[in-house]
Amino acid sequence: MKNKDDLKKKLTPLQYHVTQEQGTERPFENEFWESHDEGIYVDIVSGEPLFSSLDKFDSSCGWPSFAKPLSSVETKMDKSFGMIRTEVRSKEADSHLGHLFTDGPIELGGYRYCINSASLRFIPKKDLKKEGYEEYLKLFSKDEHEKL
Repeated sequence: MKNKDDLKKKLTPLQYHVTQEQGTERPFENEFWESHDEGIYVDIVSGEPLFSSLDKFDSSCGWPSFAKPLSSVETKMDKSFGMIRTEVRSKEADSHLGHLFTDGPIELGGYRYCINSASLRFIPKKDLKKEGYEEYLKLFSKDEHEKL
């Protein structure tokens, strides 16, 4: 179980609010919505690999959007703010990440994982081995990417 005091020391107030209190950051004013660098995005709390830059697309919504996760994420119904949406949470830390919508590009599977930058830490391709995510380097080899 996560110790709230430890998390408050580790995370910025915005990261804590988003991941632990189901908050949302401002659109178009967050770290990764315009990022096009190669690498993976991991849960800011646990380091769990979540998304690849290869599956990121511009949805014009102001938050990073991905066609699919790298591994399983949890989803659950969210009835907040008078809407019915599908919330996306990390499996290991149970961090609130964002929401899942079915308005993504058809050619990418039709899904849009709309994720808060504040819930993510980006690991550049060049740092994957150094950071302990070496297994994800294969995603960025030409042969592997063409198979996907």
